[in-house]
Amino acid sequence: MTPSVPTALSRPIEPAPDLPILHRDGMMLVIDKPCGLPVHAGPKGGETLADHLDALRFGLPRAPELAHRLDKDTSGCLVLGRHPKALALLGKLFASGAVGKTYVALTHGAPAQDEGRIDQPLAKRSPQRGWWMQAVPKGTPGAQEAITDYRVLHRAGGFAVLALSPLTGRTHQLRAHLSTLGHPILGDAIYGGASRLPGGPRLHLHSRRVVVPLARNGPPVDVSAPLPPHMCETLAHLDLSPEDVGRAADAFRPDGKT
Repeated sequence: MTPSVPTALSRPIEPAPDLPILHRDGMMLVIDKPCGLPVHAGPKGGETLADHLDALRFGLPRAPELAHRLDKDTSGCLVLGRHPKALALLGKLFASGAVGKTYVALTHGAPAQDEGRIDQPLAKRSPQRGWWMQAVPKGTPGAQEAITDYRVLHRAGGFAVLALSPLTGRTHQLRAHLSTLGHPILGDAIYGGASRLPGGPRLHLHSRRVVVPLARNGPPVDVSAPLPPHMCETLAHLDLSPEDVGRAADAFRPDGKT
């Protein structure tokens, strides 16, 4: 997709504490979710995104709600609908695959091909493992179709930087897909990507960009989030520039083509 021309509302706005706002209009917000903040309450309790939503009303009578999800340890662009009509529209756009999504991941090694598609169904590992997923053969009972396009942006010192576009929205899809290929994401304690690099044990997966065709006859809302500090530290160790990585990821269209 060709990036839309930024408008005044696309520029960062005064944020709520620790939640930079990347875009705001009458229908939706896009926030830069930090790594480590869950979007839903878990069995152990603790702070969640829900604790901050009321501060993001900006004059509306109700707090915004999630239009999609990010894992607790995934950072970056997260879309919120500001009222029921907006949530209904955004829900349809995400469900139909109309929203372009680009992620950046640092991995152990990389696929041999510089770009391609991972078409691998996923299913829960077991009822006791909650939402932990595993790759299964097509036709397996309970399996869900899962498709990811990827491009290798850099290879350095046995590690790699990938741009990823999930064409389906399965739980842990990117993490499970890359682990299945033998190239787990750095810092992924569930799928085998432990890291001792400078960025530490945090998950190196970032929602870099969302492209939302909100208006029928206008350009899409096109928003990018800067890479988080822990990923920047690891990139610096690999002699890679976060700005260059961000630009390379933005050149990767959601359909995997230039």
